[in-house]
Amino acid sequence: MRSGVKRQIVISVPDRKLAVTEGGAVLRIFPIAVGAAGSPSPRGTFEVTKRLKQPTYYHPGQVIPPGKDNPLGPRWIGLNVKGYGIHGTNAPSSVGRAASHGCIRLRNRDIVQLFAMVEVGDTVEIHGERDEAVAALFGSEPQVGTGPEVQLAQQSTNAGVAGAQ
Repeated sequence: MRSGVKRQIVISVPDRKLAVTEGGAVLRIFPIAVGAAGSPSPRGTFEVTKRLKQPTYYHPGQVIPPGKDNPLGPRWIGLNVKGYGIHGTNAPSSVGRAASHGCIRLRNRDIVQLFAMVEVGDTVEIHGERDEAVAALFGSEPQVGTGPEVQLAQQSTNAGVAGAQ
């Protein structure tokens, strides 16, 4: 247990990255998957309210116990917005994409590390757009993959149309 020092998780949806900070210092940056266009990740400031090892996945009509087929992976970090959290994945190729139902996904080895770094009560900021604070953490330009959604966004930007996420 840390000595009363809160950590902060800062998530950049456009960068597809998550930073863990303490006292303004960046402790670690992880690549992530974010919510797909039809089910975007919530934006705003939240709090870690729950931490679960080996979570069970519940979806209407479906229960998946802990293990390799579980979409939550080996850890769940729940937020104070019902149904949303930060977790591992059974689809590691989704990391770096807008692919989830709104949750933040990490590779399983990364969620285990993140889980050990955060506690209930730590804050989580999810930024949907780049601002000075996000640029200071993650660099001046989004550093996402080159998948179809990125190519489409680049084409839109090149055509003078700003895409919203």
